[in-house]
Amino acid sequence: MSDYAGAERDPQITPTRKTRGRRSRPQNGGGDTNHPADELQDRDLFAEYGAPPDWPMESYAFLVALYNAGFVGFLLGAKKAGIRLPERIPVADLLLLGVATHRLSRLITKDWVTSPIRAAFTRYQGPGDAPAETKEKARGRGLRHAIGELLSCPWCAGQWAATLLTYGLIVSPRITRLAASILAIDDLSNVLNTAYSAAEKSL
Repeated sequence: MSDYAGAERDPQITPTRKTRGRRSRPQNGGGDTNHPADELQDRDLFAEYGAPPDWPMESYAFLVALYNAGFVGFLLGAKKAGIRLPERIPVADLLLLGVATHRLSRLITKDWVTSPIRAAFTRYQGPGDAPAETKEKARGRGLRHAIGELLSCPWCAGQWAATLLTYGLIVSPRITRLAASILAIDDLSNVLNTAYSAAEKSL
Protein backbone atom coordinates (compact mmCIF):
# COMPACT_ATOMS: atom_id res chain seq x y z
CA MET A 1 0.00 0.00 0.00
CA SER A 2 1.30 3.49 -0.80
CA ASP A 3 2.48 5.85 1.92
CA TYR A 4 -0.09 8.40 0.70
CA ALA A 5 -3.08 6.10 1.02
CA GLY A 6 -3.96 7.27 4.52
CA ALA A 7 -3.76 10.89 3.41
CA GLU A 8 -6.26 10.22 0.66
CA ARG A 9 -8.75 8.74 3.12
CA ASP A 10 -8.31 11.50 5.75
CA PRO A 11 -7.68 15.05 4.57
CA GLN A 12 -6.57 16.09 8.12
CA ILE A 13 -3.42 13.99 7.82
CA THR A 14 -0.45 15.66 6.10
CA PRO A 15 1.53 13.26 3.91
CA THR A 16 5.07 12.53 5.07
CA ARG A 17 7.86 10.67 3.38
CA LYS A 18 9.70 7.96 5.32
CA THR A 19 13.46 8.51 5.83
CA ARG A 20 16.11 5.95 6.54
CA GLY A 21 18.87 6.42 9.12
CA ARG A 22 17.63 9.89 10.11
CA ARG A 23 15.95 10.88 13.35
CA SER A 24 13.50 13.74 13.29
CA ARG A 25 14.12 16.65 15.67
CA PRO A 26 11.55 16.83 18.48
CA GLN A 27 9.06 19.63 18.32
CA ASN A 28 8.65 22.18 21.09
CA GLY A 29 7.47 20.47 24.22
CA GLY A 30 8.39 16.98 23.04
CA GLY A 31 11.43 14.74 23.33
CA ASP A 32 14.28 14.61 25.82
CA THR A 33 16.99 16.28 23.74
CA ASN A 34 17.81 19.90 24.66
CA HIS A 35 19.36 22.40 22.33
CA PRO A 36 22.99 23.22 23.27
CA ALA A 37 22.15 26.90 23.73
CA ASP A 38 19.46 25.96 26.26
CA GLU A 39 21.91 23.75 28.15
CA LEU A 40 24.46 26.57 28.40
CA GLN A 41 21.78 28.96 29.58
CA ASP A 42 20.54 26.67 32.32
CA ARG A 43 23.91 25.31 33.46
CA ASP A 44 25.95 26.91 36.23
CA LEU A 45 29.14 28.04 34.49
CA PHE A 46 31.31 27.04 37.46
CA ALA A 47 29.50 23.86 38.54
CA GLU A 48 31.74 21.44 36.66
CA TYR A 49 35.00 23.12 37.69
CA GLY A 50 35.09 21.11 40.92
CA ALA A 51 36.12 23.94 43.24
CA PRO A 52 35.33 23.76 46.99
CA PRO A 53 31.76 24.86 47.68
CA ASP A 54 32.88 27.87 49.73
CA TRP A 55 34.79 29.45 46.84
CA PRO A 56 32.92 32.60 45.69
CA MET A 57 33.61 32.11 42.00
CA GLU A 58 31.37 34.97 40.88
CA SER A 59 33.15 37.34 43.26
CA TYR A 60 36.54 36.18 42.00
CA ALA A 61 35.38 36.94 38.48
CA PHE A 62 34.24 40.39 39.63
CA LEU A 63 37.67 41.17 41.13
CA VAL A 64 39.39 40.04 37.93
CA ALA A 65 37.06 42.25 35.90
CA LEU A 66 37.67 45.16 38.29
CA TYR A 67 41.43 44.77 37.98
CA ASN A 68 41.33 44.73 34.20
CA ALA A 69 38.88 47.63 34.10
CA GLY A 70 41.33 49.61 36.22
CA PHE A 71 44.13 48.73 33.82
CA VAL A 72 42.12 49.92 30.82
CA GLY A 73 41.07 53.04 32.72
CA PHE A 74 44.70 53.82 33.51
CA LEU A 75 45.70 53.48 29.87
CA LEU A 76 42.86 55.73 28.72
CA GLY A 77 43.58 58.28 31.43
CA ALA A 78 47.27 58.35 30.62
CA LYS A 79 46.51 58.87 26.93
CA LYS A 80 44.08 61.68 27.68
CA ALA A 81 46.58 63.36 29.99
CA GLY A 82 49.34 63.07 27.41
CA ILE A 83 51.44 60.72 29.54
CA ARG A 84 53.71 58.64 27.37
CA LEU A 85 54.19 55.03 28.41
CA PRO A 86 57.79 53.84 28.59
CA GLU A 87 58.97 51.22 26.14
CA ARG A 88 60.70 49.41 28.99
CA ILE A 89 61.32 49.84 32.71
CA PRO A 90 64.96 50.08 33.80
CA VAL A 91 66.37 47.11 35.69
CA ALA A 92 67.12 49.27 38.73
CA ASP A 93 63.45 50.28 38.95
CA LEU A 94 62.35 46.67 38.52
CA LEU A 95 64.49 45.58 41.45
CA LEU A 96 63.38 48.54 43.57
CA LEU A 97 59.68 48.01 42.86
CA GLY A 98 60.05 44.25 43.33
CA VAL A 99 61.39 44.63 46.86
CA ALA A 100 58.89 47.41 47.60
CA THR A 101 56.03 45.20 46.37
CA HIS A 102 57.13 42.43 48.73
CA ARG A 103 57.08 44.79 51.70
CA LEU A 104 53.85 46.54 50.70
CA SER A 105 51.97 43.27 50.15
CA ARG A 106 52.96 41.98 53.61
CA LEU A 107 52.22 45.36 55.16
CA ILE A 108 48.69 45.22 53.77
CA THR A 109 47.97 41.57 54.54
CA LYS A 110 49.97 40.71 57.66
CA ASP A 111 51.00 43.71 59.73
CA TRP A 112 49.35 44.42 63.07
CA VAL A 113 48.91 48.14 62.41
CA THR A 114 46.93 47.52 59.21
CA SER A 115 44.52 45.06 60.85
CA PRO A 116 41.71 47.68 60.96
CA ILE A 117 41.73 47.65 57.15
CA ARG A 118 41.18 43.87 57.15
CA ALA A 119 38.91 43.61 60.19
CA ALA A 120 35.63 43.82 58.25
CA PHE A 121 36.67 41.00 55.92
CA THR A 122 38.87 38.65 57.97
CA ARG A 123 38.94 36.91 61.37
CA TYR A 124 41.99 36.93 63.61
CA GLN A 125 43.57 33.48 64.00
CA GLY A 126 46.60 34.28 66.13
CA PRO A 127 50.15 35.62 65.83
CA GLY A 128 51.89 35.20 62.51
CA ASP A 129 55.12 33.37 61.76
CA ALA A 130 57.12 36.60 61.66
CA PRO A 131 57.28 39.28 64.39
CA ALA A 132 54.55 41.96 64.29
CA GLU A 133 52.46 39.85 61.88
CA THR A 134 49.12 38.11 62.27
CA LYS A 135 47.35 35.06 60.93
CA GLU A 136 43.88 35.81 59.61
CA LYS A 137 41.19 33.97 57.68
CA ALA A 138 38.62 35.37 55.30
CA ARG A 139 35.07 35.45 56.61
CA GLY A 140 31.60 36.04 55.25
CA ARG A 141 30.34 35.02 51.84
CA GLY A 142 30.46 36.24 48.29
CA LEU A 143 32.37 39.43 47.63
CA ARG A 144 33.17 39.93 51.30
CA HIS A 145 34.89 36.56 51.45
CA ALA A 146 36.80 37.20 48.21
CA ILE A 147 38.06 40.56 49.49
CA GLY A 148 39.01 38.89 52.77
CA GLU A 149 41.13 36.37 50.91
CA LEU A 150 42.76 39.15 48.91
CA LEU A 151 43.56 41.12 52.07
CA SER A 152 45.00 38.13 53.92
CA CYS A 153 47.16 36.67 51.13
CA PRO A 154 50.50 38.40 50.34
CA TRP A 155 50.78 36.56 47.02
CA CYS A 156 47.31 37.73 46.00
CA ALA A 157 47.78 41.32 47.14
CA GLY A 158 51.24 41.43 45.53
CA GLN A 159 49.74 41.71 42.06
CA TRP A 160 47.67 44.73 43.05
CA ALA A 161 50.57 46.33 44.94
CA ALA A 162 52.91 45.87 41.98
CA THR A 163 50.33 47.39 39.65
CA LEU A 164 49.83 50.46 41.82
CA LEU A 165 53.58 51.04 42.19
CA THR A 166 54.07 50.67 38.43
CA TYR A 167 51.27 53.16 37.74
CA GLY A 168 52.92 55.55 40.17
CA LEU A 169 56.29 55.12 38.49
CA ILE A 170 54.77 56.16 35.16
CA VAL A 171 52.72 59.08 36.48
CA SER A 172 55.05 60.42 39.17
CA PRO A 173 58.47 58.72 39.10
CA ARG A 174 60.16 60.77 41.83
CA ILE A 175 57.46 60.32 44.43
CA THR A 176 57.04 56.64 43.59
CA ARG A 177 60.78 55.97 43.82
CA LEU A 178 60.87 57.73 47.17
CA ALA A 179 57.98 55.67 48.55
CA ALA A 180 59.37 52.47 47.04
CA SER A 181 62.79 53.19 48.54
CA ILE A 182 61.25 53.55 52.00
CA LEU A 183 59.45 50.22 51.60
CA ALA A 184 62.59 48.52 50.26
CA ILE A 185 64.76 49.85 53.11
CA ASP A 186 62.15 48.64 55.61
CA ASP A 187 62.11 45.22 53.96
CA LEU A 188 65.90 44.98 54.11
CA SER A 189 65.77 46.00 57.76
CA ASN A 190 63.28 43.21 58.45
CA VAL A 191 65.59 40.69 56.80
CA LEU A 192 68.50 41.86 58.97
CA ASN A 193 66.34 41.75 62.11
CA THR A 194 65.23 38.21 61.29
CA ALA A 195 68.82 37.13 60.69
CA TYR A 196 69.91 38.76 63.96
CA SER A 197 67.14 37.00 65.92
CA ALA A 198 68.08 33.65 64.35
CA ALA A 199 71.73 34.21 65.23
CA GLU A 200 70.81 35.01 68.85
CA LYS A 201 68.81 31.81 69.18
CA SER A 202 71.63 29.72 67.78
CA LEU A 203 74.10 31.01 70.39
